[in-house]
Amino acid sequence: MSVPVFTADGPRAVARWRGETIWLEPVGRNAVRVRATRNAAMDEAAISGLLDLPAPDAAPEIGENAAIVTNGAVRAELRLVKRGMGPALELRFLNTSTGAVLMEEEPPHILWPGTRAYTSEGGDLWRIETRFRAHDGERFHGLGQHQHGRFDQKGCVVDLLQANTEVVVPWLHSSRGYGVIWNSPGTGRVELAANRTLWSLTAAPQIDYVVVAGDAPQAILTDYLHLTGLPPALPDWALGFWQCKLRYETQDEVLEVARAHRDRGLPMDVMVVDFFHWSRMGEWRFDEAAFPDPAAMVAELREMGIETMVSVWPTVNANAATYDEMANAGYIVGARHAPLAGSVFYDRDPPVKNALHFYDATHPSARDYHWGRIREGYVRHGIRAFWLDANEPEMYPMHPEGLRYHAGDGRAVTNAYPALHQKGYAEAFAAEGIDGLMLSRSAWLGTQRHPVVVWSGDVASTFPDFARQVKAGLNMAMSGIVWWTTDIGGFKGGDIGEPDFRELLVRWFQWGAFCPVFRLHGFRQDAATDPKLGHDFLYGGAANEVWSYGPEVEAILARYLHLRERLRPYLRRTMAAASEGVPPLRPLFLDFPDDPAAWDVADAHLFGPDLLVAPVLEAGAAERAVYLPRGATWTCAWTGETYTGGQTVTADAPLDRIPLFLRDGATLPIAEES
Repeated sequence: MSVPVFTADGPRAVARWRGETIWLEPVGRNAVRVRATRNAAMDEAAISGLLDLPAPDAAPEIGENAAIVTNGAVRAELRLVKRGMGPALELRFLNTSTGAVLMEEEPPHILWPGTRAYTSEGGDLWRIETRFRAHDGERFHGLGQHQHGRFDQKGCVVDLLQANTEVVVPWLHSSRGYGVIWNSPGTGRVELAANRTLWSLTAAPQIDYVVVAGDAPQAILTDYLHLTGLPPALPDWALGFWQCKLRYETQDEVLEVARAHRDRGLPMDVMVVDFFHWSRMGEWRFDEAAFPDPAAMVAELREMGIETMVSVWPTVNANAATYDEMANAGYIVGARHAPLAGSVFYDRDPPVKNALHFYDATHPSARDYHWGRIREGYVRHGIRAFWLDANEPEMYPMHPEGLRYHAGDGRAVTNAYPALHQKGYAEAFAAEGIDGLMLSRSAWLGTQRHPVVVWSGDVASTFPDFARQVKAGLNMAMSGIVWWTTDIGGFKGGDIGEPDFRELLVRWFQWGAFCPVFRLHGFRQDAATDPKLGHDFLYGGAANEVWSYGPEVEAILARYLHLRERLRPYLRRTMAAASEGVPPLRPLFLDFPDDPAAWDVADAHLFGPDLLVAPVLEAGAAERAVYLPRGATWTCAWTGETYTGGQTVTADAPLDRIPLFLRDGATLPIAEES
């Protein structure tokens, strides 16, 4: 009696062959999930970015040599095929309506290895590679945020490891009409080469991915978000301008800047208090000498219509009052091979480099403990906005193989750290009725379902870095991260007295007014006044207010502050659409998928449905070329001149103007002066 290779388990198809088990199951509306392992059993408790959704009412087709699962627009086929070393299980995915092959596995050699290769890493962990056929002309977008400067990532090798400015959100959209959720928090890489597409995991118990199919990019993106979580509404108080610098040292300084904004008639929604406002890292409370009455500060700011946001790091100073208690309870990320699992960095007390550990955000009780400290140190003063910095977690050198989390081996789970950290805050907000918000430097699958804004990290203050952020933001939009922003002006290297930096700041600020969140930040230098500013973290940075760059710059920046305020009704409509899965900042092809030229545009974008934004990304430029997509008419928001879509125009861009075009007769208060 022969043992069947293929069986059904409810809606799931199961295949067992030569020590490997593969599951195919329908999920969501137009998607199929694949899991595969060489372990004795599938790890169903593994960290997942997917929502726990009811299974679709679909039955697999089981045959002697194949199993087929069809769900909406996608058909997944798992077949036993002849290969040089004997029959092998191979997968392919097709569009249900057209029969077109979307994605299919491809063996690298006629004999060995197969399309899925496993190498033991000890215990239940495997080094895994899975290979797919490459296609000329295929375009790839998403994968989170990376600083390689590419929008279309065909031809790239992308490391799957969280780092400052490198955000791993492993969702990949293909121009061939599908997307892949790589549902593993383990480290690895993806190769999007001309000769193959390869996904790899450094050490994981199993393969876990989802293929989503659809007829248009927005439909595919929306289905992905239904599987991993739709974004909540952004609070109305977060739609305007956020003021930030490294760093405001005292309560008095924070209030002085806010009052100056008010006295100048400049709008502000959020005032950010950066690091070292605390006693020690890991105590998560204000330093009483510098901030003697945080509740009074928060109350005065709120009376001015300004919310207070505080920087919170997940680090715990070995000298902190909480350290022994957390270490004894197992709330600190542990080490598998080394004595220190953390970083060495500056802290306020003692004001030198300290040994810093990280609380273990993969441990539910550690998240509860951390929130308890946040509640006592900040929430009781009225604070509801938290800047979650360094939450990749940022360890240098970063060796995931040396980390031991509550959830498992660092190689297998570390990329989920930021999302689990955010989950702790989101659950506390919901339980305690807090209309809260997080600003985070990292993200993973599902981050978008929490009230989180992601920013692009500590990028340099140069025009090339500015241009890279535009492409990074477009890929974040295609990764479902709809609330995203940057450090306007870049984080490091900008001198407030230098004309070249002032030009960069103006151009970045103009673009920032048309990003989902409008936030000024940086570690500024001022060599003419004090050479230490912008170099020594404990010493701090130079001024970074709207009026810090001279009257000419101040006048331009003030113009865009008021423009953003005039757009608030439009922002509300745009942000409401984001909660349905439509990114506010988005590539042109998302709205114009049938225009081939729109797929090539990586230096301009839509901001909401009615506005095309074309930032000036080169120093000294006074004009720039702008492609206007086919299928719409476009009107210059500054001059009123109208153009037919499907052409490239040259837009004037004097220093005080960013090229903006209105779609199909839309009217927005761009050129009005308040």
